[in-house]
Amino acid sequence: MVHANAPLSATGRLRLARCVVDDGWPLRRAADRFGVSVTTAHRWAARYRQHGAAGMCDRPSRPQSCPHRTSRRRERRVLGLRVSRRWGPARIAYHLGMNPATVHRILTRYRCLRLSWTDPATGAPVRAGRRKVVRYERDAPGDLVHVDIKKLGRIPDGGGHRVHGRAAGKANSRATSSSGRGYAYLHHAVDDHSRYAYSEILADEKKETATAFMQRAVAHFAQVGITTDRVMTDNGSCYRSHLFRNMLQDHGITHKRTRPYTPKTNGKVERFNRTLTEEWAYARPYTSETERAAAYEDFLHIYNHHRAHTALKGGSPADRVPNLAGHYI
Repeated sequence: MVHANAPLSATGRLRLARCVVDDGWPLRRAADRFGVSVTTAHRWAARYRQHGAAGMCDRPSRPQSCPHRTSRRRERRVLGLRVSRRWGPARIAYHLGMNPATVHRILTRYRCLRLSWTDPATGAPVRAGRRKVVRYERDAPGDLVHVDIKKLGRIPDGGGHRVHGRAAGKANSRATSSSGRGYAYLHHAVDDHSRYAYSEILADEKKETATAFMQRAVAHFAQVGITTDRVMTDNGSCYRSHLFRNMLQDHGITHKRTRPYTPKTNGKVERFNRTLTEEWAYARPYTSETERAAAYEDFLHIYNHHRAHTALKGGSPADRVPNLAGHYI
């Protein structure tokens, strides 16, 4: 489209060029006649000599080459992480050392749907309404620690349905001794400010077990420089017990409980549950519960020290912990 104030349209350019090339007008005379500079007259005359009447149309402003453009190989890596890991633009950018805005433009250019618009298991598009997300964060480590329990089914010796299929996996589970069946209880304590997580795999969720775990968690946080001031839990029976309450009072810790049936109130530890499910519990097929449990310590180390956290602008929880050197490795 020709600019509104442009002195020449495509037809005017052709007339100017023909006056110079076909009729032999001097460049200055043609420039004065059509109200343009001598440089402009020379440009359109040269294009007419080279391309004829077709050269009078506007050319695209896009450069023929862009040295700083993202390579196709890197674009394929972005798309591969999106499909295989289901990561958002920020986390992909931190992993590849790119700008999140660049990753977002790549995903948009290839028409990748938002993760919230796709099914987590199949990646198929689903309809989802928009919702407003309100985020909060405490000012310092230890101001609030989120505590929760995640229950996972144990893997029978030899592997379950993820290794052998649904039917064979069930048969193997029934043939396994009772020690290989049941549930594993993962007790978590996640600091609100830093997202630093302390977690253990325990045998049950009784009040004695939860209280002993909380004592060890408070001691561990103190070792890394975090003084626990407040703890938030759900309304589970172990957290409502006098034993748990008295332990917190002995340490001078305030206890807060979430509203009933509102897990989002304890959202940071719920997000940690989702992360461990995707990146540890079901990240690969395990052949036994012992094998999966043995990989948990490595997962915690990666989560606390190396995993880029989108809420921390690409940093890890260890970056916000005052004194972590030499601990929890």
